Amino acid sequence: MKVLRLILGDQLNHQHSWFDSKNPDIHYVLMEVRQETDYVPHHIQKVVGIFAAMRNFCEELRDQGHQVHYFTLDDAANEQSIPDNLDKLIKAHQINLFEYQLPDEYRLDEQLREFCQTLDIQWKAVDSEHFYTTREELGDFFKGKKTYLMESFYRHMRKKHDVMMEGKEPVSGQWNYDKSNRKKLPEHVDIPQRSSRNHDVSELADLIEQAGVKTIGSMNPSNFQWPITRREALADLDLFCKRFLKSFGDYQDAMTSRTPFGFHSLLSFAMNVKLISPKEVVDRVVDHWHQYEQEIDISSVEGFVRQIIGWREYMRGIYWAKMPDYAELNSLDHTNKLPSWYWDGNTKMNCLHHAIGQSLDHAYAHHIQRLMITGNFALLAGTDPNEVDQWYLGIYIDAIEWVEITNTRGMSQFADGGIVGTKPYVSSSNYIHKMSDYCKSCHYSQSKKVGEKACPFNSLYWNFYDRHREQLEKNPRIGMIYRTWDKMDHETKEAILQQASNYLDHLDDL
Repeated sequence: MKVLRLILGDQLNHQHSWFDSKNPDIHYVLMEVRQETDYVPHHIQKVVGIFAAMRNFCEELRDQGHQVHYFTLDDAANEQSIPDNLDKLIKAHQINLFEYQLPDEYRLDEQLREFCQTLDIQWKAVDSEHFYTTREELGDFFKGKKTYLMESFYRHMRKKHDVMMEGKEPVSGQWNYDKSNRKKLPEHVDIPQRSSRNHDVSELADLIEQAGVKTIGSMNPSNFQWPITRREALADLDLFCKRFLKSFGDYQDAMTSRTPFGFHSLLSFAMNVKLISPKEVVDRVVDHWHQYEQEIDISSVEGFVRQIIGWREYMRGIYWAKMPDYAELNSLDHTNKLPSWYWDGNTKMNCLHHAIGQSLDHAYAHHIQRLMITGNFALLAGTDPNEVDQWYLGIYIDAIEWVEITNTRGMSQFADGGIVGTKPYVSSSNYIHKMSDYCKSCHYSQSKKVGEKACPFNSLYWNFYDRHREQLEKNPRIGMIYRTWDKMDHETKEAILQQASNYLDHLDDL
């Protein structure tokens, strides 16, 4: 029996059981297609990174003795469509069985399901063998419950997979050290050096440009820094444990103009294309902590583990429990356009200038920059969540829809009405000033709500809550905000709302 197996660009899992044995009658295929480069404008580093990782993966499979077909973007035989390329291979090689790994994006899942219905040969879908959970596990866990709570699921995951546990109880007796993960980065704290890579991806960059693929962001094609092989991803994991884990817990929420990366692991791209698995990342970090418990506080380890077996698996579970309807949710009825400077960083607000600038330069910003800077402003500005989704999905190298849309439309924009987050994640400038060094060199005054150079976050914050009072005031986590607003005198409130209205009318000029 001749078999054709499809490997998508985010399924570069060397440890998949598919590759345990070699058979000349089993054909694998990877493809660079316009179908995938064009559905949103992607960051150039994202397109290059995925293509480079795919090409390396292909060569490694071939070196191991597997038969692999690879469609490059400029291949004359490339139909630029996954189904069309599959049809061509099935006919050319007289394939009897088509197999694919379950995709992690709903649109691809539907496309491949529909494609298989057209086949007159056998077909089979298998698990990607990457995540801790199945697609359905979170939905089953919360079955019959009105609300989902990440902390409940996180504790379930810790117990089920015996991560940082002593019997049925968490190590040290405490489940969550989130309150220890909120320190501002002091000026005297030095940030260790990252490893330096010198990947020359000029050929790929030229190929993408010549093909006319529309991309965003910038890149030094002779010095590409992201990992594109499993060996490099494992080296980055080792480096994180040795240099960054110790301080990760304290400063994981901190924002600074001194560095785009802080103490973060930068492993999300490698994990999301499956060069490394979440389990081996968690196991390596916990093992390192056990070796150096006197030097590394448990809050650093727990905070990192929570992001992976907590939030990462939780967001994926939400995605498969709620799609496709989730992609249409807009509970606050926001319809504004995304300000133009989201595409170039040219704003006088230093926090947004910096967070967007580093996103364009590095295809990366950490979770608080995404949530409390770019996402916070988009929500305060009443931006259409469709626009926000497309921006986040395109600009970040680790953005694949299953993790992007739940974080943006849910956690960031509250467009899901509270499925992911129990309240909107908005703030005035106070939070940004507390957690960053952005405000000290900003055109706007962090302390002013109204008047010339008043920080836009301040008036937009109160305008947001005033505008959505009917929907939000009964939320128990928000009551104090409305009590504070109600204590302000009428003139003060009117001045704040007028300031916000002026800013909303001139968003592109901020």
